[in-house]
Amino acid sequence: MAYAFPCAAAKKCGGCQLTNLTYEEQLSFKQAKVIRLLGKFCRVNEIIPSPSPWHYRNKVQAAFGVTRGGEIISGVYQSSTHNIVKVDSCMLENETADAIIVTVRSLLRSFKLTAYNERNGTGFLRHVLVKTAFGTGEVMVVLVTATREFPSKNNFCKALLAKHPEITTIVQNVNDKHTSLVLGESETVLYGGGTITDELLGKKFIISPKSFYQINYEATKLLYGKALEFADLTHGDRVIDAYAGVGTIGLLASDTAGEVISVELNPDAVADAKRNAKLNGVKNMRFFCADATDFLREMAAAGEKADVVLMDPPRAGSTVPFMKSVCSLAPKRVVYVSCDPETLARDLNFFARNGYKVRKIQPVDMFPHTQHCEVIVSMSRGGSKL
Repeated sequence: MAYAFPCAAAKKCGGCQLTNLTYEEQLSFKQAKVIRLLGKFCRVNEIIPSPSPWHYRNKVQAAFGVTRGGEIISGVYQSSTHNIVKVDSCMLENETADAIIVTVRSLLRSFKLTAYNERNGTGFLRHVLVKTAFGTGEVMVVLVTATREFPSKNNFCKALLAKHPEITTIVQNVNDKHTSLVLGESETVLYGGGTITDELLGKKFIISPKSFYQINYEATKLLYGKALEFADLTHGDRVIDAYAGVGTIGLLASDTAGEVISVELNPDAVADAKRNAKLNGVKNMRFFCADATDFLREMAAAGEKADVVLMDPPRAGSTVPFMKSVCSLAPKRVVYVSCDPETLARDLNFFARNGYKVRKIQPVDMFPHTQHCEVIVSMSRGGSKL
């Protein structure tokens, strides 16, 4: 008998692909998938469940639009389309964030503001993004508008804050381009400081509208804790944090490493990482805004060494040039954090052909009720062990 998932929009939305399975069955499904793809490299540890399978998403994003009948709706894009599925509450999203989005929608008409119409490129509000710092309770609301003009913006913010005093900051982001990207380049802080701060594993992290930050707070603690365990750092180790983003895992590694070199191509993320290091009083990190492949290749050419490379690439996985640069640098250990076991399997084949042996594989369920599964892999060069 099929499991009845408690969401009326599940089939239309497409965001949850495993709605016909209980959570225990989902974990078994993901475990089997990881074993099938990666079991040839070494034994796969039992998957670590998400501590909170419901309402775990700390980042909630809603598209706004207008129906042909003139109704303002908000929700998610139906899978592989730009049709908005109206959603007032989602079983995966933070409940406070969902309530804030519904309130924004209800305020539009009273302030004579319109939602964006993709068909003719008219209207005002395109998206609302709500980020919640689960460790501190701080809440950011980003109003993504098609125009810079925001009539009665101060009164609009006052009305929103009256309904939701838990909001820490409100930011207007202007996206006037015909694009599928949510955020534009221009931002104006309407209330508060424009950022929120979270606490994770003893460190503080500043989160801006464009910052990447892991979606599932409780599972992230388990993910990064296990990754650092696999890295097996000592105070003499020199660590490269590649694909560093805002420096999350590098900052956590700084407690036990001798030196952490953080490499990231996005200048906004590098600026956030530097701010986070200063916020936490971390002195043993260096930050480089550079292509990680070129950076590691230049280090190897200069005869420099690293003991550990931490890599957390996007879903598409790593690239052959980057992996070649890692191998040329010849670190003793590589810890690979992947959000796609299929691209991970491809990349592990490359490392295996170039002198690295997989020692441990640990799946972590970061995204309950979806097909996605995070996997941490530890590798070591030659016959050494972690």
